[in-house]
Parts: sequence; structure tokens; C-alpha cells
Amino acid sequence: MKVEFLGAVRTVTGSMHLLTVNGSQILLDCGLFQGRRQESMERNRHLPFNARALDVLILSHAHIDHSGNIPNLVKNGFTGHIYTTPATRDLCSAMLRDAGHIQEEDIRYVNKKRGKQGLPPLEPLYTVEEATESLRGFVSVGYDRPFQVAPGVMLTFRDAGHILGSAIVVLDLEEKGQKSRLVFTGDLGRRGMPILRDPEPVEGVDYLIIESTYGDRQHDPIETMDRALRDVVLDTYQRGGKVIVPAFAVGRTQELVYSLHRLTESGDLPTMPIFVDSPLALDVTEVFRLHPECYDRELNQFIAGGNHRDPFGFHRLTYIRSVEASKELNSLQEPAIIISASGMCEAGRILHHLKNNIEDPRNTVLIVGWQAPDTLGRRLVERQPVVKIFGEEYRLRAQVQTINSFSAHADREELLAYVRQLDKSRLKTVFVIHGEEASSLALAEGIRNLGLDRTIVPAPGDKFEW
Repeated sequence: MKVEFLGAVRTVTGSMHLLTVNGSQILLDCGLFQGRRQESMERNRHLPFNARALDVLILSHAHIDHSGNIPNLVKNGFTGHIYTTPATRDLCSAMLRDAGHIQEEDIRYVNKKRGKQGLPPLEPLYTVEEATESLRGFVSVGYDRPFQVAPGVMLTFRDAGHILGSAIVVLDLEEKGQKSRLVFTGDLGRRGMPILRDPEPVEGVDYLIIESTYGDRQHDPIETMDRALRDVVLDTYQRGGKVIVPAFAVGRTQELVYSLHRLTESGDLPTMPIFVDSPLALDVTEVFRLHPECYDRELNQFIAGGNHRDPFGFHRLTYIRSVEASKELNSLQEPAIIISASGMCEAGRILHHLKNNIEDPRNTVLIVGWQAPDTLGRRLVERQPVVKIFGEEYRLRAQVQTINSFSAHADREELLAYVRQLDKSRLKTVFVIHGEEASSLALAEGIRNLGLDRTIVPAPGDKFEW
């Protein structure tokens, strides 16, 4: 048995790990690498393996850094099944087609510049049509339903509590009479977060592949989430400004809406309109409504407690789909809250809202998620005085606030707590992935301090056999 680490190692994006068992090649995740434009285009376009030789893809969840290169995988000749949970399949239906649209728009922008330089045009990584075609390979497998996906490979999904449908991948492997259990956490969620159930423990683990996005940091307590959001909104309202929130369309937008709903009902917010300006977020919210089996007890009680309230809709909230209605927000003079994608400010309508609002000191840009290096979102978090949007320079005069209690990733102590509950007498090796190098190394050291000396932070391309 062999595992090869091909993406999201000593970095966060582009999750991709290749497992070989009994001659079958099984890919864990197939995500987009996100960062500098040229580097991203090259890494995403050129897969580090033969797509035609791949037998199976197992997808932990729908975030684009885990699922976003699936259409390109299929485009390059992969014909196997793509196993994931029902909610993840439904989310990918919206997200991959949206990603295809972004690829088409992105390459149109690049080709416009290349044309002026006399260079030949490039093809998009994949199109909307190719993204739609890739959905034909998805096979839905529910939580806690063991399913054989290859000879000697039994798959079971456990709830990861990260986003809707996210899964911890449990693989019971047998080759030449040798049995072992390999667990890939995907992105691990947090205990006590609103909407979703807590991450589930897994027993009998021999080999663990664990994420480390926040392996060297602690989040603010979940209990402070609503209060911190209220304070930012009130401060901005008193200045007569707008709160502009870049938010991932999957998970973060729904968490924000649910929090604003609770604050509105409790009377803790001033009277001001709230807009979700993202067609993808609107589609994703509909998927959320289709999967109550993923909800935690508190959300089900919230729905049942108010004549079947919709947690993702209330009287002050407006979802915007059309371009015309989105443009009308530019003329708003009164205080408002505008939530828009993408979460790292790399594409989508959020760029227009930032362009129109970051030079006004009355406004606030509210960051509620991790920002990858070399993204506009990271530059805003770093409060760089001048940032580029659509190639033009803008002065950052708006306030920038960060609330990290909204994070859907487990923090350092939560990751260590997850490892701590495993049977350390059985656990042979821990692989620490999906984190910036400092985060991964810090978490690995913390795990070694638990008595698990064979804890490894692989480098890209590293292979391990057992």
C-alpha cells in the first residue's frame, strides 16, 4: 500500500493525494490550487499523474480547493466513479458549473491582454459544459454506509462537521493479507458550531492524514461569534457606513445569515437592509434547505420553535441574483450589510463592492475566513495601503475587521483534541497536511508531544509505503 502527497502539502490549497492498493489507484480529493495567477494556471492545468490510469476518486467535500479540478480530471480522461456524500454531490452541481463560468471569464480577461501583446489565445482550464459533464461520474454514499470502492478497499464516510456534506474518509484496506485502517480528515470542523453536527470520532485508526490549516493558532470562542458581529455592524452603522463581507458561498454565507437572523430577532441590530449578492450562494442555500439530515439539534429546534422558521431567510434579508440588481447596490447611500463571494476576493461580485467602497473610511470590510497568500483577501487582512482591483489601484481607507470565530476549521487545540481521542497504541503514523508550512510543522510538534513520534509533514511528491 502506498500514498503519494500531490497537493495541499506545506500549503493549503489544491488538495490531492494518491493511494495505491492492490494495483488500484485511488485519488483523495481533486482541488484547485489558488494563488498567483500564472502559477495557479500551470499547476491546475498539468495534473501530476495519468488521469486515464486512475480508478476511483473519493471527495471529502465541495470546497473548490478540494473539488474544483474534477472537470479537468474528467477532461483529461478519467472515467471512474467519484464517491462523495449526497449533500456534497448537490453542492458540486452548483459550484463546479460556477467554477467553469469563472474559468471562462478569467481566460477571456487573460486573452484580452495577450491579444494586445500579439500572443495566441489560451483555452480555459474547463468550461461550464465540461463541468456539467463531470457530474455524470458522481456516486452518492451516505454517512456510516460502508461501501466497497475497489478490491480490498472499503469506504465509510463520517461527518466532518466542516461544511454541509463534508466527510471524514475512512478506508479499510486489505492487501496480501495485511489489513489497516487509513483515515483522511478532509477539512475538520469545530465542535459546537451552528447549523452542522460535530465532527465524528473514528475508532481503530492505523494511519491518519490530518489537516492543519490552523495548526498554530487558536480561534476566538464560538460563543463570541454573534457579539463580535453585532459590534462591527453597530460601529459601522454609527459612522453611516456599509459592512462589506467577502464570504464563501458554501457554509460561511449561511452561517452569517443565520447569525444575523438571530441578532435581528433578539433586537440587537439596528434597522438596516442586508443583502446576499451571489447567485451561487443563493443556489447553495437551496441545497442547504434540501439536507436537514446534516443539521445539528439546535438548528432543528430553531426551525421547529417558530412556526417552521427559515434560518436562511427573514424580512430584512434580500438575496440578489441579477446583475442589474447587484449594480443598484452601488448607489446605496444608507448603511447596509452586503455579503458577497468570493471569500478570498479573487473573483465574483465582491470585487465590484470592494472597488466601490474601500476608499470610504465610513465603511468596514469584514473578513470572516482564512485568506490564502497572494490573494486580495490576504492583502486586505494585512491592511496594505494600496491594493489592485481589476488592474486598477485603490487606497484602502475603509476599516478592516476580522472575526475568526466564524472559521469552519478546527483550531490547534481542537485538532489536538481530535488526535488525543484516538487509540495511540494502534496509531502507527500521522501525516500532517493542508496547512501553511509553519502551521503544519507546529501541529506536528504538538502531536509528537502526545506521544506519537512517527508524525510526518510530507513535502510535495513524497511517497510512503506500509
